[in-house]
Order: sequence, then C-alpha cells, then structure tokens
Amino acid sequence: MSEITILATLATVHFIALMSPGPDFALVVQNATRYGRQTGLYIALGLSCGILLHSILSLTGVSYLVHQQPTLFALVQIAGGSYLFYLGYGALKATWASWQREPASTTHIDAPQLLLSNKRQAFSRGFATNILNPKALVFFVSLMSSLVPATMSLSGKGAALAILWILSLAWFSFLAWALSTQRMQRKLQAITLYIDGLCGVIFSLIGAGILWQSASSLLI
Repeated sequence: MSEITILATLATVHFIALMSPGPDFALVVQNATRYGRQTGLYIALGLSCGILLHSILSLTGVSYLVHQQPTLFALVQIAGGSYLFYLGYGALKATWASWQREPASTTHIDAPQLLLSNKRQAFSRGFATNILNPKALVFFVSLMSSLVPATMSLSGKGAALAILWILSLAWFSFLAWALSTQRMQRKLQAITLYIDGLCGVIFSLIGAGILWQSASSLLI
C-alpha cells in the first residue's frame, strides 16, 4: 500500500470518528451555543492540540506502552473518567440552578459563566477533555498501529500527524462557527438549558462508565 493510500485511509477513518457523538463533540456543542464563537473556536483548538499530542504519543509508542500496563492504564482511566464526570456534574448542577430561577432569566449568562469566555480557559478545557479521555488513547493506538507502518518515511509520518491535526481543527471549528451564527443562536436560545442538561448527562454517563471499567480492571 502506497503512502498516499495510507494517508487517505487514515484521513477517512479519522474524519468519520470525529463526526461520531462523544465528549469532544458535546463540549463544542455545549460551549459554542452557550458562550459564542470565540469560546467555541478556542475549545476547538484545544481539542485538536489534544488529538495531535495523542497522535504523537501513539506514533512514538508511548501510548502503546501505557495501554500495555494494566495498573498505569487504569490510573489514566480514573483520571479521565473523573474529569469527564466532573464536567457532567458541573453542567447538571448549573442546569438545575437555572431551572430554579425565573423563566425569563434562563437565557441570561451570569458572571461566573462568562469566565469560560477566557481564551486560555476555553483552550485548556478542550485540551484536557481530549487528552484525559482514555478512549481517545485506545483509538489512536489502534489507528496508528493498524494504518501507519513502522517502515513509513519520516515525511509520511509527519504528513499523517498534520492530517489528523488539520482535520480535527477544521471540523470542530466548523461546528463552533455553525452553532454560533446569529440565525442559529436565535434558534438555540430557547433550548440552551436543555443542551446544557443533555451534555451534562453525556459527560456524566461516559465518565461514570470509564470509572466503572477502571475499577473493575483493578479488582480483577
């Protein structure tokens, strides 16, 4: 198989995975609809940098070594699951607090929520959500080991990393942009609270599932 074919296959598989609903997708949807375009774009940048780091660690074999050590991998799962559960709990808590207010105030973004419009915080949230997700570690280990041969040229491996990063940044940025247009914001304003609640449920369930899996592996 030629390097061009390998890179095309890699790009296709990765792009399909990007469009699949998961923590990264939910994070962009939640924050782009709630806080606007700038926050969504910086979260997209953080997510894509997390994907780039996962790709580098997988390509160099570091992620594979972590995955092969049950105790170490379980600790990674605990850290990632706890973080995702924390995001879910925070979203659900904020949603519940908003439900207690007057209906007219549910579309108002208060001062504490505006903290996430800080560029550094938005980038950090995106980066942490991706890099601490143990499912992402497993995905990239599988992707790199099955599609990128060890004999691939250095330029080919560099192109693979560039493709993964550019596709991730382009997709999540497009998602953030599409959800933050004035027309879309007017449509989403009435259901922002429901989006927050749904994303909170997604984060909580995924985080709890990862924690349960890591606890089970430690007890075996």
